[in-house]
Amino acid sequence: MKDGDVLQRDKKDRRAVLIAGPTASGKSALALAIAARSGGVIVNADSMQVYEVLRILTARPGPEDIEKAPHRLYGHVDPATPYSTGRWLEDLQGVIDDPAIDGRPLIFTGGTGLYFRALEQGLSPMPAIPVEIRERWRTRMADDGPEALHEILRARDAAAAAAIPPPDGQRIVRALEVLEASGMSITTLQAQAGKGLIRSWKVARYLVMPDRKDVYANIEKRLDAMVDQGVLEEVAALRARQLDPALPAMKAIGVREFSAVLEGRMTMDVAIGQAKTATRRYAKRQITWFRNQLGEDWRKVGSEFAEKDFI
Repeated sequence: MKDGDVLQRDKKDRRAVLIAGPTASGKSALALAIAARSGGVIVNADSMQVYEVLRILTARPGPEDIEKAPHRLYGHVDPATPYSTGRWLEDLQGVIDDPAIDGRPLIFTGGTGLYFRALEQGLSPMPAIPVEIRERWRTRMADDGPEALHEILRARDAAAAAAIPPPDGQRIVRALEVLEASGMSITTLQAQAGKGLIRSWKVARYLVMPDRKDVYANIEKRLDAMVDQGVLEEVAALRARQLDPALPAMKAIGVREFSAVLEGRMTMDVAIGQAKTATRRYAKRQITWFRNQLGEDWRKVGSEFAEKDFI
């Protein structure tokens, strides 16, 4: 009996493979290797790769990858949508229930740690945020900036402020919204997690963590290749939508830098250099998060791997 046959039995024996790691670490290559061996379906677990316009900028799988294995939850969200972890779980339930892939292992790969946590543990019970509260804090963010709102959060909810970096405006606004709407700290509510979608499945977990110099070298190569792949045209198409700059899609690394090129405010060389720096910093934050947040049941692997070693 082949491995694929073993993995494609009935639902009670459903398998999931979780592949986490920083950007440019080789997660997609590992996911494709496992999918080819198991007959699995690759599912996106990256909060930026959900947006339909940003294929090049977010290094979404290309046509050749999609031909090798089915992919789900990539590029399916309009960039005008403020997508959330809750929405991702709702969309994921549709993937799990899809009869076309019933019984096949799902291979989750991406760099968004909160997606993996929600997948296994569920979401905390967050309150509904009244429109007036949401709009008020978003306006304050636009007018005053994240550092000023972080000071407000620190005065009102020190625990939440300690967990959120001052530049992270989206999470700061969310914490203030939740506090005003419920009277409770977002950290308290986050501790009351629900149930994960794959809690009864057989799960294999891999943390792809190459040497940092290898990650940085891959980032350099990726950014250099984006120009020939058409990243300026992609950013121009996004800008033509005239979207709210506070939307998550508009904050993707490279949007600001390549927008400056399109506006004549920056040379391409400078834009690529700044985008590389921003991406390296992002990778460093991801590495820190994964090392501190993922448990001993995650197997650490480097950039070199042999297919026979997995599932």
